[in-house]
Amino acid sequence: MVEHDALRATRDAYDAAAVQYAQLFTDSLRDAPLDRAMLGAFAEYVGAAGGRVADLGCGPGHVTAHLAGLGLEAFGVDASPAMIELARTAWPELRFDVGTMAALDIPDGTLGGVLSRWSVIHTPPSELPAVLGEFQRVLAPGGHLLIGFSATDGPNRPTQSFDHAVALAHRWSPGHLSGLLRAHGLNEVARMVREPGPEDRRRFQEVHLLARKEQGLSGGACGVGNTPEGAHSATR
Repeated sequence: MVEHDALRATRDAYDAAAVQYAQLFTDSLRDAPLDRAMLGAFAEYVGAAGGRVADLGCGPGHVTAHLAGLGLEAFGVDASPAMIELARTAWPELRFDVGTMAALDIPDGTLGGVLSRWSVIHTPPSELPAVLGEFQRVLAPGGHLLIGFSATDGPNRPTQSFDHAVALAHRWSPGHLSGLLRAHGLNEVARMVREPGPEDRRRFQEVHLLARKEQGLSGGACGVGNTPEGAHSATR
């Protein structure tokens, strides 16, 4: 398989920035009570479904470790080998694997939860359906996805590119992304929208969407062909 140019560029950029990124963000949840609250609610749902959760696009592993601290059987996956090496060094008791969200090395229907915190922002919009299909495939029926992303400037703008510090990134309309999830058998349960604070350099909303896989839906039952007209896709 030919490696996708966007994935390769993103991986290489995060490899180069891994140490600085870990220094900046490893303690980021400490001053983020709303994020911790969403992760806590997500953990309760996942715990009731067996407790196994994948943190996809885990970076240096700090959120994977947070989920493990909430009592979940958490493991991390990231495309950047340098990030995975940092995560394994910081939390040797946890599992971290190099991998891509569009081709997960995880059996069908085996997870109670999937976490994707800002990991889809580097996925080209045309490729997001393949990633969401993988999320749906690995979740058990009734399992939950918590996906975090930055919002576009309004509902009439399904996606917008922005100048991310590490690699080209994309914002998503919450309603548009919710529709893409629904087309893949992942129905929205709740969302949290955080307005930019006075200290935030980027002046756009941050969104968490919590979605649940339909009961009775086997892995891979929904595909790109079931996405609504004009739907797009993404990866990190």
